[in-house]
Amino acid sequence: MTAGCGMSIDELLDGNAKLVNSALDSVLPSGERAHSIIYDAMRYSAMDGGKRIRPFLTLEFCRLAGGDVKAALPYACAIECVHTYSLIHDDLPCMDDDDERRGKPSSHIKFGEANALLAGDALLTYAFALASENPFADAARNMRAVSIIAEAAGYDGMIGGQVLDIMYSGREAALDELVEMERKKTGELIAAACALGLTAADAPEEMYSSARTYAYNIGLAFQLIDDILDADELPDDGGDGTTMLAVMTAEEARGFASALTEGAVMAVRGYERSDALVELAHWLLHRNA
Repeated sequence: MTAGCGMSIDELLDGNAKLVNSALDSVLPSGERAHSIIYDAMRYSAMDGGKRIRPFLTLEFCRLAGGDVKAALPYACAIECVHTYSLIHDDLPCMDDDDERRGKPSSHIKFGEANALLAGDALLTYAFALASENPFADAARNMRAVSIIAEAAGYDGMIGGQVLDIMYSGREAALDELVEMERKKTGELIAAACALGLTAADAPEEMYSSARTYAYNIGLAFQLIDDILDADELPDDGGDGTTMLAVMTAEEARGFASALTEGAVMAVRGYERSDALVELAHWLLHRNA
């Protein structure tokens, strides 16, 4: 698959990941202090690779609106800090209790539970500093960026979705309940990543609606494919009320994800420079890991 500029979506993802990794490395705290274990814990998780999908969306929506990626990069780093904080907290014993993340010991295994909790808190708060102090955008755009992040990560956003996940654990949830849970838990941060790119570009207001549609659709499709892949690895998985496969078959889930992907594509296809976003939506649908 190529994304308009002659590069495949994998090449675009890799190129954007390198750009974001370099930026994160330059802005994350380092040095020797009495408390520098928190620097190490922040870097351990934030520099742990991955495809950097959310920063990719920030940069690509800035490009979509004709903006300068330089203005979007601090926002891209900020949204990745929020995402990393959520992963650290998800892995804690009081949440999902996962000892590994991307083939490495989770933060609480490496640094202890208290330091992992604080590293997540530090990354979340640092995200607001990165957004508010973006030197390549004016104060109004930076203020909007802070508001976008706060709303997406907060009690009616990602945290609200996590609360619903806890509530539905151990009991069957209806499809509409699961869709709402995933929209909050996953979709809101993806929507924020898209909106931050538009904010960096000072895009017209009508573009934000298309961005939200795209984001919510790829977010739910992403989760559906995740549930299918997890079920393939763990055949007994699916009895948990918080997986979409509790209310539909894998075949139905794939069909639902495909329809969502087409909805995402339709939301952005009318814009110039949308090829990368279209290819990303298809790449997320057809991934196998």
